[in-house]
Amino acid sequence: MIFDLLSLIPEELEPYLNASVLGRARAAGLITVRLRNIRDFASDRHHVVDDLPYGGGDGMVMMAGPVVAALESLPPHPAAPVIILNPKGRVFNQDLARELALLPRLILVCGRYEGIDQRVSDLKADMEISLGDFILTGGELAALSVIDAVSRLLPGVLGGENSAAEDSFSSGLLEYPHYTRPAEFRGLKVPDILLSGHHANIARWRRRESLRLTEKRRPDLLDKTALSREDIEFLDSLRPPEGRADN
Repeated sequence: MIFDLLSLIPEELEPYLNASVLGRARAAGLITVRLRNIRDFASDRHHVVDDLPYGGGDGMVMMAGPVVAALESLPPHPAAPVIILNPKGRVFNQDLARELALLPRLILVCGRYEGIDQRVSDLKADMEISLGDFILTGGELAALSVIDAVSRLLPGVLGGENSAAEDSFSSGLLEYPHYTRPAEFRGLKVPDILLSGHHANIARWRRRESLRLTEKRRPDLLDKTALSREDIEFLDSLRPPEGRADN
């Protein structure tokens, strides 16, 4: 898969993109990340990319010209959506990551300052994406998050065949707790079931722990998840009588 990332600070992104899972995926040719500096497409000798907003207000706004020129310098591809990282956009989640992972290429545009001239979205954007209800200094962290989350879903990127499928949100639930050696650390022991070697019982324990954690921290997810009768009975056992599901 190809990711084209447009930014004013592309050199700051390379360390993360070259580390760990993404670094190995790039080295193996499983993903390609092409960084492009928007400032290179400014039309003046000082490479100015921002200006005062019409109508007044604090801060500066990225001008449409350099961003559009940077986008138009990319090789065209009909199935490559242009995505602007913007707090006003669609909230990014695992379902959207799965949608994007089906595409051959993504073009990610990172804003800075007070944002990007609206005409870039009007002329070029297919989608705007937000990480959530908070503001970052720029779109770079959001773009890296999209690249990371989408890449994990691509064949061969993760070592374990089922690694991505077992992550939080992949099943609709939060992920169960993990433990490793030693079996006891500062008085806290690994649950006996995980040491039993009984795979069916371990799977059942993990499912229940996912349900328990989701009920406690993100109960909203349960309404969107396919639950078995056993799941529902277990959730009912966690709730006070007035909160239990009708049978």
